[in-house]
Amino acid sequence: MQPQRTPANNLPEPHPDSLQHSKRVSASLVRAIETAGGSISFGEFMQHALYAPGLGYYVAGTRKFGADGDFVTAPEVSPLFGRVLATQCAAVLSGIAGGRILELGAGSGALAVQILQKLEELDCLPERYQILDVSADLRDRQQQLIREQLPSMLGRVEWIQQLPAGFRGVVVANEVADALPVERFIKVDGEVAQLRVALDESGFVWRVATAPEWLTAGVRAIEKDLGSELPAGYQSEFSPGLQGWIGDLADSVQDAVVLLFDYGIARHEYYAPDRNSGWLRCYFRHHAHDDPLLYPGIQDLTAWVDFTAVAEAADGAGMTVGSYVTQSQFLLHGGLAEEMADFDKLDQRQQYELSRAVKLLTLPGEMGEHFKCLALSKGSASVPAAITVSDRRHVL
Repeated sequence: MQPQRTPANNLPEPHPDSLQHSKRVSASLVRAIETAGGSISFGEFMQHALYAPGLGYYVAGTRKFGADGDFVTAPEVSPLFGRVLATQCAAVLSGIAGGRILELGAGSGALAVQILQKLEELDCLPERYQILDVSADLRDRQQQLIREQLPSMLGRVEWIQQLPAGFRGVVVANEVADALPVERFIKVDGEVAQLRVALDESGFVWRVATAPEWLTAGVRAIEKDLGSELPAGYQSEFSPGLQGWIGDLADSVQDAVVLLFDYGIARHEYYAPDRNSGWLRCYFRHHAHDDPLLYPGIQDLTAWVDFTAVAEAADGAGMTVGSYVTQSQFLLHGGLAEEMADFDKLDQRQQYELSRAVKLLTLPGEMGEHFKCLALSKGSASVPAAITVSDRRHVL
């Protein structure tokens, strides 16, 4: 669901407890900046704001998902997303004896519940459903939800601390890549400069500094691929950890299909000349805005995904890029119609709620076009045929 776009100065007031937590996170960031000599990279700021032990947005106890949180993901909109995804997981698992499912960053646990429920109906349960999540708080919430809604499956679900070796089955990552810390850059006099975070009397501020060699090299490689230099004053993001994350994932799987869902676009769109303010987005109580230095620790920081970079990393790590489709195409070709088969048997309220969910998940102005599915494979596993309909790999 697309949150309301709001100027940062028009955001709702944080709850007093949340504001106190943000002040603690800010104090920790101030110490980090002072220790570093006056500034830190934005990637370091984002890493701290999201993942600092006991403080970061994703690891502290604040509610993040659903109506009481800051944003809504597809599994919170409706079980339809998880059920269609489960149908495609079943297509893969049917060809892998003893196959498992690994969900990266399982959020509230809603997607795991939906997938397991549908797979039980299909008589295609995985040997294990593994969850890898960096947040102890979210792991607790996932366990509670599964215990409440699907107690018979609790023994089949396993929470793991690191990527498994020799994994066989399906890997699912819904809105994970967008949460990888990114660096921000700006073009100045034909050179790549780094946007860092510093301090003044008003709080956190941006500072333009000489870019490290690796950032300059990364941006120059993008410009080479685009066939032209980015214009003066151009600002955007670069994800330094993306290649390593995909590489680690590739190393951990033996025979597997990897399904990555996220909001993102191909590189030529991501770094379009007229897109000169980047793709960084902040989410606070269902309001989207553009000030990542505000309320550290209590707002989500994300960046749209350069899916060309993901595909390049996967190819370089020995995986096959099998399909690139919009979320709408994934759902429509993956089994959404079958999930709607009993629509006429529903009462008027249920029909309204289901129709609303379908619109949110599939319409271009909502999640349908902004969100993409990139399907990767390795070993003997192959991407299900339904996911390859309307494939758009040629744009990557």
